[in-house]
Amino acid sequence: MNYTQLEIETHLDGKLVIAFLNQPDSFNSLNKTMLSELKNFVHECNAMAEVRCIGISGRGKAFCSGQNLKDALSMGNPKEDLVIQRMVIEYYNPLVNEIYRSKKPVISLVNGPAVGAGSMLALICDIALATESSYFSQAFVNIGLIPDTGGTFWLPKLLGRQLANYLAFTGKKISAAEAKELGLIADVFEDENFAVNTMAILEQIANQPTKAIALTKRAFNESYDNNLSQQLDLEGILQQQAAETEDFMEGISAFIEKRKPTYKGR
Repeated sequence: MNYTQLEIETHLDGKLVIAFLNQPDSFNSLNKTMLSELKNFVHECNAMAEVRCIGISGRGKAFCSGQNLKDALSMGNPKEDLVIQRMVIEYYNPLVNEIYRSKKPVISLVNGPAVGAGSMLALICDIALATESSYFSQAFVNIGLIPDTGGTFWLPKLLGRQLANYLAFTGKKISAAEAKELGLIADVFEDENFAVNTMAILEQIANQPTKAIALTKRAFNESYDNNLSQQLDLEGILQQQAAETEDFMEGISAFIEKRKPTYKGR
């Protein structure tokens, strides 16, 4: 994997791969190249059998400051050339779909401010972990835009209508602690302990039965469109698929033998 806007780290003998947004001088603002590379990164990790957990973080002081407006406007006239719509359709939506459909868990490691599309990049991941000094802002309204990068889909579901409207209409900055309390992110750690604590979580997930996690993610995602009867039917189907994996048999054997299971993601 060769990238110009990302720095890639591989851990745990290839089971864990982390992409760092690597444009610290622009606070990791998103441009066409970076968005394409991120999409390709997630796609390639999904195609690699040894990869069982995917991380996304940032280099420098910020996680991601949102869209690089100069890069977007370089595509032409905002009105006549439908620049913003094209940017969303051609670059943002493919990345959102790649993360949403990923069969490997995607974890955002929010090391600093996450603003606008950068905030949503963190929140659309399966789990978001943040430093205490981080903050999140749906800053789209500050330049006359609406939340994208999946924002209009996920924010009402994560927060409810009132809070989603409040954050989207005001662009208010909320601390990582507030974001956790609201259910926007999973956990917060002291800055100085962030790397150690998050690596422990990533290692745990990377050693879990990967196919069971993928099936769980699929069931959760489809629950938004299913009624209870449909969801119960889906659970039966996916549970059977999970029961046919090598990891299920390993889990049963380990339970009977009273030992810790060794999962292989198969």
